[in-house]
Amino acid sequence: MTTYSSLDAWLAHLESAHPVGIDMGLTRIRKVKDALGLELRCPVITVGGTNGKGSTCAMLESILRAAGYRVGCHTSPHLLEFNERARIDGRNATDDELLPHFEAVEAARTSLPEPVSLTYFEFTALAILHLYASLPLDAVILEVGLGGRLDAVNIIDADCAIVTSIDIDHTEYLGDTREKIAFEKAGIFRPGRPAICADPAAPQTLIDHAQAIGAQLWLFGRDFRYEGQAGSERQQWSYVGPTMRRSALAYPALRGANQLINTSAALAALEALRDRLPVSAQDVRLGLANVELPGRFQVLPGRPSIIYDVGHNPHAAAVLAQNLGSMGFFRYTYAVFGAMRDKDIAGVVKHLKGEVDHWCLTDLPLARAASAKELEAVLREAGIEDGPDSSVKRFASPAEAFQDALSRATEDDRIAVFGSFYTVAGVMAYRKSRQH
Repeated sequence: MTTYSSLDAWLAHLESAHPVGIDMGLTRIRKVKDALGLELRCPVITVGGTNGKGSTCAMLESILRAAGYRVGCHTSPHLLEFNERARIDGRNATDDELLPHFEAVEAARTSLPEPVSLTYFEFTALAILHLYASLPLDAVILEVGLGGRLDAVNIIDADCAIVTSIDIDHTEYLGDTREKIAFEKAGIFRPGRPAICADPAAPQTLIDHAQAIGAQLWLFGRDFRYEGQAGSERQQWSYVGPTMRRSALAYPALRGANQLINTSAALAALEALRDRLPVSAQDVRLGLANVELPGRFQVLPGRPSIIYDVGHNPHAAAVLAQNLGSMGFFRYTYAVFGAMRDKDIAGVVKHLKGEVDHWCLTDLPLARAASAKELEAVLREAGIEDGPDSSVKRFASPAEAFQDALSRATEDDRIAVFGSFYTVAGVMAYRKSRQH
């Protein structure tokens, strides 16, 4: 059996151990789960969706922790360190906490009559679930990595499942229509258990699947909703669910147009599980006031204004454009932009070209990333030209692209860093290195 003395060594091994990075299907991982005897004894909430998963997980975690519960929260990908994927009570698990569980997964995997190979995501998800199973937790929140039906976290039967939004992304794995993608995402629903869909236009395939398996389907707009608008005098809103109403709520600390839908989904899940995880009005208020999530329309203090946003598909870009548009006046907007080649880059650019003046395009350190040159071709195709008030430049790394934007931006400008987790992580790491 392979074993390593550090988390970094384990992760380096896993990056090359399985022949392909994404290998859909649960047969292999289920065998290892059974060999581990893996079982979670507390309520589990699984969160899938095209966009809004991370925000919804963060809100659930924050509210449950405000209520005094011990919470495990597994999200992905990470921005600066792997340990962000395994949160225990609002902090990242340490290397020492994680290591024995990596060893346990490897021991279980190699103990099988026919050892199976696991992808990086499958192996690490099992290790984190095994860690959670060893702790006296009151609730576990699991973020789907890709899709739902065949995603590694779906080996656990969720007590409540949430699908936040359904849009076109990862078409090579999930299909090329909202109907096909919705069916994949609905795969996290379970018979007789609450299944919450926060997409205001839920595709029929999701509704049909929930009915076919006998899940308790809660649809946004039909079974739960929010009332009250941003811009109202008191900046308050209400959640209205099938059996309860939560009134006079403050806006969540996460900024942006879609956060009331994400918060409503989180509150619907907590309403559905109120017998097992009761939370008070005060817990909800505290949870929403204290929620934090790096990289989701995160506006940093200071000037020029710097915005991090990991949005990387047209749906997320439309929300980012809306959020940028409502920030007030800035002389120029600089974009630090890098993206994966398999994304709808033209769709992203279409939504944001009206908000961005100067584009600082970056290569990213992955084979599947689009080069800055490829990104420039898309921008030129969209009609973006160089002039006194607009420009397109190419750089080898997010740090270099950001340094250029910073050198040109004045106090009246802003810099938006977006397009991929890797783009945001590259700039975050650079700024962190400058602070020491």
